[in-house]
Amino acid sequence: MPLLSPAMLWLLAGSILCLLELFVPTAFVAFLMGLSAFVVALVALVLPTVLSVQVLLWLLLSTSLVVLSRRFLPHPTASKNLDAMEAQTLTEIPAGHTGRVLYEGNSWQARCEDEEMAIAPNQKVYVVRRQGTTLIVLPQSLLQ
Repeated sequence: MPLLSPAMLWLLAGSILCLLELFVPTAFVAFLMGLSAFVVALVALVLPTVLSVQVLLWLLLSTSLVVLSRRFLPHPTASKNLDAMEAQTLTEIPAGHTGRVLYEGNSWQARCEDEEMAIAPNQKVYVVRRQGTTLIVLPQSLLQ
């Protein structure tokens, strides 16, 4: 195999893209593009085709892998980690419904973790987690 064959160029490109992911986090986009380059290198070894067909195959594979990874891999949950845990109810939180709490100086929509429990206004609650813009809380009395 010649040193600058299309298959060798795709292997080199795939290696560079995969290594790039180590130094520049791209949410696995560069890594998936590198894997696509490896597949195109194998195809170039078995079926020598025109370079434009190889580039088109690489683009299709890269796009497909990135889309599939976004669809099937879980999203990071770093935004769900909450620093402060205490909040104060501003309104009643009816059982199974939402109310308002004061959390870090702002009014948030909140729901009780226990769907069967209501929380009165002006009660101290603990934030368990966040779902979108709704805080999931538990009353202080339940945790003592």
